[in-house]
Amino acid sequence: MSDVSEVSEVSEVNEVNEIAEVAPQLHASEPARQVLEQLSGVVLGQEAVLRQMLVALLAGGHALLEGVPGTAKTLAIRALAMSMELRFGRVQFTPDLMPTDLVGVNMLDEMRHEFVYHPGPIFADVLLADEINRAPAKTQAALLEAMAERQVTVDGKTRALPPAFTVFASQNPVEYEGTYPLPEAQLDRFLLKISIGYPDADSERGILDRYAGGFSAERADTFGVRTLLAAGELAGLRAAVAAVHVEPSVRDYVTRIVRATREEPSFSLGASPRAGVALFLASRAEAFLNERDFVTPDDVKSLAKPVLRHRVVLTPEAEVEGQTVDDRLDGLLHTLPAPR
Repeated sequence: MSDVSEVSEVSEVNEVNEIAEVAPQLHASEPARQVLEQLSGVVLGQEAVLRQMLVALLAGGHALLEGVPGTAKTLAIRALAMSMELRFGRVQFTPDLMPTDLVGVNMLDEMRHEFVYHPGPIFADVLLADEINRAPAKTQAALLEAMAERQVTVDGKTRALPPAFTVFASQNPVEYEGTYPLPEAQLDRFLLKISIGYPDADSERGILDRYAGGFSAERADTFGVRTLLAAGELAGLRAAVAAVHVEPSVRDYVTRIVRATREEPSFSLGASPRAGVALFLASRAEAFLNERDFVTPDDVKSLAKPVLRHRVVLTPEAEVEGQTVDDRLDGLLHTLPAPR
């Protein structure tokens, strides 16, 4: 009888220990979910977009936002930065924008008789690269080092960017004149490509109600955004995301999805191994927001299109037939069996 009692006590202790290990993870996700809830009250009708933006930030990646003008891309990014006490920077990309306009330049100080570095707007926690495809290739390339290594090199000297440095770039999908398509190498640096559509009818009416109450997208003081996290707390959230477990069967599922894009007849270019890493990292952030310390196949499937849509290229024949990348990815995900 005593043996049974001891086994029962050990089982109870193990269960308590497991709960104690999971509890901090669930508690850590609460501030992030509060940020998401607040953003949903500022940018109406774009809940999925806001969630994916937060996923990119928590996973330590960058995001490319594509949507027609007037769908609150800038508002969403500014509100996210304000919610987490992150320094916001904005660069309007234009055909005459030079790399030095972005990363900074050394200028001669005549009083001191030496060159002094003047940092560019890239030295921000959250950088909005507005209409990124309007700048020429040499300026777009200036972002590559910053996005990949979180540092910039000017006149042979390398300078580190802030630890929280995240690029949210925007581009317009309907205007092609005067634009420079992003090369595959730069597209691959974005963790997610977030497609932004129109809000539903109720949300559009709600937007007008907010304006009737004094809201203005040009005035940050009307957003109603409170600082929910101090700037230094983002590092703790990212550490918690990095602790989310991804079991081997789910890692295998990620690999099979990425490799299947290379065998899809409708794609002339499949996803690279970096895409698998991106899907792995983003899925951990999604699980974290779902208050779990482990990733499920549903977490992977929910982010497969945002992670992959900018990393694959349709064949000309598929384009002529009216197929889209998202349609083909949906079909691919439907045919691949997910682990139980």
